[in-house]
Amino acid sequence: MKIKTFIHKNKLLFSFLIFLFCFALFLMVFLRIDIDYFWHYKTGEFMVSHGEILTKDVFSWSLYHASWISHEWLFEILLYGLDVVFGKFHLFIYVFLVVLGLLFFLFFVQRREYLKNIPFALLWTIFFALIFVGLSGRPQLLSFLFLAICVFLVFHYFYHPDSKSIFILPFISLLWSNIHGGSSNLPYLLCLIAMVCGLFSFSSTKIEARQLNKKQILTYLVVSCFCMLAICINPHGVTMLFYPYQNMADNLMLSTIAEWQPSNLNHLSHYVYFLFALLVLFVFIFSKKKVRFIDLIFYLIFLYLGLKSIRFWFFGYIVCSFFIFYYIPKRKLDAHVCSLILVFSLGLVLIFCKGFSYSKVLNEKTLSDDAIFVLKEENPKRLFNYYDYGAYLIYQNIPVFIDGRADLYSKYNYKDYQKISRLSYRFPQLISKYNFDYFLVPRKSGLSSYLKEDGSYVLIYHDDTCNIFKTK
Repeated sequence: MKIKTFIHKNKLLFSFLIFLFCFALFLMVFLRIDIDYFWHYKTGEFMVSHGEILTKDVFSWSLYHASWISHEWLFEILLYGLDVVFGKFHLFIYVFLVVLGLLFFLFFVQRREYLKNIPFALLWTIFFALIFVGLSGRPQLLSFLFLAICVFLVFHYFYHPDSKSIFILPFISLLWSNIHGGSSNLPYLLCLIAMVCGLFSFSSTKIEARQLNKKQILTYLVVSCFCMLAICINPHGVTMLFYPYQNMADNLMLSTIAEWQPSNLNHLSHYVYFLFALLVLFVFIFSKKKVRFIDLIFYLIFLYLGLKSIRFWFFGYIVCSFFIFYYIPKRKLDAHVCSLILVFSLGLVLIFCKGFSYSKVLNEKTLSDDAIFVLKEENPKRLFNYYDYGAYLIYQNIPVFIDGRADLYSKYNYKDYQKISRLSYRFPQLISKYNFDYFLVPRKSGLSSYLKEDGSYVLIYHDDTCNIFKTK
């Protein structure tokens, strides 16, 4: 009876939890194997089988044994370990559990705010799917979860100065720097941003700032320093502290990697990002409450990052999730709202059952089995391959010219690869420079047409996707 009474009193809470679970299932319809998955998996396999953490490249012929900052090494071991334990279902288990954990965390830490206005809560959750980029087995998923925990801890301490939970941040930084070091600078940056926001106290018609006490300011500063120290505890040491900034300053990678592209109204798919930014702005403007200075600053910072690179929009979504509901007015609970939520949830489950095929996910390949067979038979020593093929070649134990580890190649042959693949000025000299013995290129590419016309190469394989040429 007590359980039934508890469930009845919290019927709305349980209905929304069921919705979130079903929503996470629905998102799995979009699960895909990202091309980087293959080299992540192979890296984890190599490290487990050899009992060492990779700090040098072992997968390419072009940069064999060159220094490599394997900033995701712990994730790669985790990914391989999940495969050992769960077999072919490891990818689904990883993605589903992390996505569900993120949805549950965002909801639980402020469930009262979510449940005070169900229509907006549903709209906000739908935006989760609309701006989610890269639903695949990548370490970024864990970074999203780490960010959510960090933002909660930073905001919680801002309004609860007696809380000690802020000191968890250095431990998260330690874990983050070894799982996905490329974004592990965020914990200490969040602390510093909150600290700066807390230096001011003012109130205007629409904006108000709350000044922190000296203890809070000092605590934020100390925690940020400990976070920096924690980041340095990894196989690459203090290098990891500067690694994210080096990547963000690499104009070559910024201009060529899709998820690092700036937001652009010329791309229809980017419109959802601008809609999201406008939604938050409209909430600020039309709310009857004054806008808290710290909320505004966090919004503007992540708005800037999102405009600079689309990969940051979901970071912005997570950050805004911790203050957006503060400005949303309470709405009277509609009749049968719980039933409607459950019906909606059932619809999501039906879509999942009809649209999800895990076998299809597992069978996603960038190259056919026949193409791989030919390459293994030919055993190229200096293969030229397109960027998108590199990870799957590594997965098949074929040495590559380049692959998804753009940070490794950026200072060496990445620029030359771009010139060759785009047939830029004097690209034949670059082909001669590397003395390629085989070429693996997309069937409908300019380079493929060039190789067909040039008498120095012979086509030894072709399919609907790629052509393989051999140097005479």
